[in-house]
Formats: sequence, C-alpha cells, structure tokens
Amino acid sequence: MNPNTQQQPTPAQPGTAPTLPPLPAAATNQAGASPSQAGTAQQTPKNPARNPNSTQNTLLISEIRESMLIMNDGSFRAVVTCESINFDLMSGREREGVEYSYQSFLNSLYFPVQIFIRSERVDIGPYLEKLVDLRRSQDNMLLGMLMEDYINFIDDLSRETNIMDKHFYIIVPYFATGDLSALAAASKSIFAAFAKPQEQQHIKIDQAAYTKAKDELSNRANAVMSGMFQMGVKARQLDTNELSTLYYNTYNPDTAIREAITDPNAFVGTYTQKGAGVPPSQNQTGGF
Repeated sequence: MNPNTQQQPTPAQPGTAPTLPPLPAAATNQAGASPSQAGTAQQTPKNPARNPNSTQNTLLISEIRESMLIMNDGSFRAVVTCESINFDLMSGREREGVEYSYQSFLNSLYFPVQIFIRSERVDIGPYLEKLVDLRRSQDNMLLGMLMEDYINFIDDLSRETNIMDKHFYIIVPYFATGDLSALAAASKSIFAAFAKPQEQQHIKIDQAAYTKAKDELSNRANAVMSGMFQMGVKARQLDTNELSTLYYNTYNPDTAIREAITDPNAFVGTYTQKGAGVPPSQNQTGGF
C-alpha cells in the first residue's frame, strides 16, 4: 500500500454502522477533544474589555468653562453668535459698504476662524398658545373670527411642513503651541476622525497657560464682534450655558425639540455622602 494515499472508509454492510478512518494526531488537542469541541472552547468569549466606542471618546470637547471650550488636544475655542441682515433689501451703495467692510474684516484677522451655519426646527407651540390667549381676551367678534382662521392656518402649516430657522456662529480658536503649527498638524491628520477611537485622556493645563488663553480668546472675540459691528451685524459671545445648549441641540436634534435643556444651576437633586466613623457590626444592630 502506498503510504501517500489516504485510507478510504470501508463500505457499510447492511444493518451496520459505517466505519470512519481514524483522526490524525494534529486534529486532536492534548485533552483528546475533537476539532469541533476544541473550536467551541476557543470561541468562548472572555470578559469583554472596556468599549472605547463611547460618546465620551467620540467628542472632541474636554470641558466647557468660563465661556470657553477646552478641546482634547489642549486648544481653546470661543463661539460668537451673529444675527442676520437682509442684504437683498439694501440699496447698491449699502451693499458695497457691507462688502467692503467684510473684506476689511477678513484682512484684519491674524488668526483662523470658522463660520458655522445651523438650521434648526422652530417649535411654534408657545406662539400658538399665545395666540389662543389673545383670542380669548378679544371682544370684537370679527377680529376673533379672523384670529381663529389665522391660528388654524398656522397650525396646519406647521403640521405639513417644518418651519426652520438659521443660526450663524463664528468659532474663534486659540492654540497654545501656535496657530500655524497647529493647523499644519491638523492638515496631516485629516483622517484622524475615522481612525480607531482611543481612550479619553485628561488634559493638564497650568494656570498661566489657562489665563493667557482666556485673555487671548477674549481679545479675538472682541475683534470679531467689532468687525461684525462695522457691517451692521449684531454679535455677542456665547457664555457657558449657551455653549452647553448649542452642543446639546446639535447632537440631539430630535430630543431637543421635546426636551429642551434648562439652566444647569437650577437643577435640584439629592445626593448621598459617606458617613464618618466605623459602621456598626451585625451583633450591635440585632442582625443574624
């Protein structure tokens, strides 16, 4: 018999079980388990490690403090909100003035900025409730009927279409290591957001660097608001509560309509605190 040929199973006789060839030595483990049993043992999951794919690790914000955003890389951000102007209703001279002011504003910037435009669904429920209250206090029958028709029209319009509102923001950054070097490093890691998320690290910033960043961000925000004022645009810097509300509404667009965030300082809750001393034993408390 040729040793290279594999042994074929003998045909089964009627009424007897078929005889299978013996398994090779490599197919059995040290305990003599079959490959199916060994595979089952290997596929048994171990204790899962901490999942890095969490919301806390995905966000780029480390902390919101004193009207500033502290990022995970140690940089800072300030957000300036701007009101819109009706450019189409302006005259030709007014349009030229706005355009020249905008050019001057861009040329005067010595730091990079980001313009963020956000469309948000408007909840007109409070507006309809106000109209209903005015309708109840209306004595004129004709005006009351006109208000009812207007209320029904607004209600039907809100059900059929989404009434949207636009908000305009200017993000002002500050990098402790310098703006140009930080932008060059950010351009090289443009696909860093698609990489495997890492565990969130704690940022350590000394008091001197924090004070310098706070002062520099304040100066940059004032420069942005001054440039917006020259164009006739009202602008102001968002405080800590407004920054929290902005990020809450951005990451929770559906939930923010039903459950709006309130002032965090107005939250009232109970908490427990560990008592001092040694806890009593079971014999002292009458336990078994």
